[in-house]
Amino acid sequence: MPSILIPAPLAPTTSSPSAALPPRRGAAGGRAHAQARSQRVRLGHLSELLACRLGLDAETAQLLRLAAPLFDVAESDLTTAFEPWWPLTTGEERRRREAQSEREAALVGGSRLPLFALAAEIALHYRERWDGNGYPQGLSGKAIPLSARIVAVVDYFDALTKRRRYRPARADDLGLAMLAEQAGTAFDPEIVSAFINHAPELIALRDRLDDMGLAAALDQDG
Repeated sequence: MPSILIPAPLAPTTSSPSAALPPRRGAAGGRAHAQARSQRVRLGHLSELLACRLGLDAETAQLLRLAAPLFDVAESDLTTAFEPWWPLTTGEERRRREAQSEREAALVGGSRLPLFALAAEIALHYRERWDGNGYPQGLSGKAIPLSARIVAVVDYFDALTKRRRYRPARADDLGLAMLAEQAGTAFDPEIVSAFINHAPELIALRDRLDDMGLAAALDQDG
């Protein structure tokens, strides 16, 4: 299997995908920005490793590592500030989410470069579900692009096992059990199986990346 190379610097640079995020003020904003940057780094590297373990060639897996962090770029899109603040109906909320996927794809898809074409593909399709109940196009099974199927699995596990404002992080074994429950419904069962089979390696990579990110943050604070 191709080996995964982890670049040493995790601090933000002008060429990194996280550079597109808007600057934030204050200690809390700085922490939130650092957490978002770390999440994007994890998403890219874990997607690359999982792609390799699924048998993709090293070049394709590396491109996925670079493209995956751009999938939710609409979160930093200033046009979202003009969305209505009042409660939305179920239908309105679904249309808003569908529009967000399309907006994300449009923001990164206006280029012929393979990196941005792949990022647009992920942005448009990672909210699709294996059973066809996702959005925006209601694709099912292998009609969903492989890139989006890989990123969706990685993003789900990462979200489960990292602390959020409203809940603590779930244990890795619980996160894996919850992921397994979604195989064949939300996610591609083959990709879920590969993630679980290689979970020790993926989790070890995640932890190394987190340690490197913490060290970089401490260097900046110092």
